[in-house]
Formats: sequence, C-alpha cells, structure tokens
Amino acid sequence: MEEVSNSTESTIMTALSTLTPPQLSDLTHSISSLLRHHRRRLSSLLSSPTLFSLTLHHLHSLSLHHKSLLIARHLFSTLTHLTQISTTKITLPPLTATTLRDLDAALLLLLLCELRQHDPEALEVSPTKWRQILCHYCSNTMLTLSGLGVSDGEVLFEYVEVVAKCKRFVGVMGGGGKEGRELAASVAAVVALAAVEVSGAGRECVICKEEMREGRDVCELPCEHLFHWMCILPWLRKRNTCPCCRYRLPTDDVFVEIERLWEVVVKMGGGRHMYGGCT
Repeated sequence: MEEVSNSTESTIMTALSTLTPPQLSDLTHSISSLLRHHRRRLSSLLSSPTLFSLTLHHLHSLSLHHKSLLIARHLFSTLTHLTQISTTKITLPPLTATTLRDLDAALLLLLLCELRQHDPEALEVSPTKWRQILCHYCSNTMLTLSGLGVSDGEVLFEYVEVVAKCKRFVGVMGGGGKEGRELAASVAAVVALAAVEVSGAGRECVICKEEMREGRDVCELPCEHLFHWMCILPWLRKRNTCPCCRYRLPTDDVFVEIERLWEVVVKMGGGRHMYGGCT
C-alpha cells in the first residue's frame, strides 16, 4: 500500500517538474483556491454538530461502491487541475459537478480514514464523540484555513498528498472500472467537437472509406483526425476512441475518466506527446 502511494506521489511530482514557470504559477493559484474551499467546508462541517451529524448519517447510508464513487469524483475533480494546465485539448465531461453534501461526505470520509490510519483506536468510541476527536486532530491544520503564510511549495505538496490519498482509497475500495469494455463518448465531449472545412482533395474517411470532399464540413477529433459527421457520430455512441489512433475521448464513467487523466499525467512526466501516435 505504501509502495502504491509513493509511486503515485512520484508520478505527480515528475509531471509537475515538466511544467513551465507560468504553467506552474497558474496551477498553484488554481490548487490554492481549491484547497481553501475544501478547508472552509471541513471547518464548517466540524464546527456544526448538526451538519456533522447529517453528513455522518449520509455516509452511513452509502454502500461501499458509493463511498468509492464519492472519492473517485473528488479525485477526478482534483486531477483536472493538473491535466487542464498541461493541454487545452482535453474536453471534460460534467463529472466535476459535486453537491456540497457529497463534497462534505468525501472530505469527512477521507479525514476518518486518515485518522484511523494515524491512530487505529481513535474511533473505537461512540460516534457522538467523533466530531470532538476530529476537531482535536485537525486543530493544527485548521490554523492555515485562510491560506496566509502558505508557500507555493507547501500548496503543491498538499495537492500531491490529496491525489495520493484519493487514489489509494479508490484502489482499496474497488473502483469497478470497465476495463476491456467499450464505452460511449460523453455527450458533452461529442457536442464540443469541432467542425472544420476540408482543404485539399484525396482525404479519406477511414470509417466509410470514401473521400471527404473539399470545402465540406467534417468532424475533427482532438487528435486532429477528420471524419464524416454521419460516420463518426454513430461510432462515438458505442466507443470513445479515435478510429485512427485510439485517442480516448471523455466518457461519463468517473473511474474510466480517472484512468484517462492518469495516463495524461504519466505521459507528461515521460515527456511523450500526449496523443501517442497522432500526427
């Protein structure tokens, strides 16, 4: 387990090292805002007995898979900050829309897991005492709630820790990803596809094997391959990959999206073109 966590942290740190100073500055600003928002939510949660009780009850009502889904959405939202900085060609589906109730539940669940790892016996008491115990555990970190005096390096380090913690949790709980199964591209990703005019003769749509006529509008995928609209739309209703290079468009499955974004992070660190064999 520790080895997996260290591997995740190393991958993120390697990806961060490839960013230019302006990209790193933009990312730090974005992450800082995100972490401040999470601290404020956690502070509200721990300071309100009613909100804490409702959130804890919500957590208890969720199945193991739904708890994993909560953290998976949290991880997806967190990863988008890094992957969006690295490229403007990634179109993200509406998976980042999280209600405050789900955000509170995810933050509380992560905090409970962290406390249990730090002190396995800390929660072996009545749940009515958990809020007080968690308040005591968080007292030092809550001092930085305003973000004052926190360096860019500390912000990035905390970001890496959050990603590693979420990724470890999703792995342990069982993501239920759909490896080996074809998934449709998300509606949001398909709607966002660009229409471009064909320039030059002789370009063929690899789906129907017919020529794309010069001057006609065709569909351009983010990997820059072109297809007839009437050919690519039925294709994307069944699978989210480019027929030419296997570039993956976003789907509406959060676990598959985490895989996709993680591939982007790994390729960033490896210094390879993120679209593989696309030209």
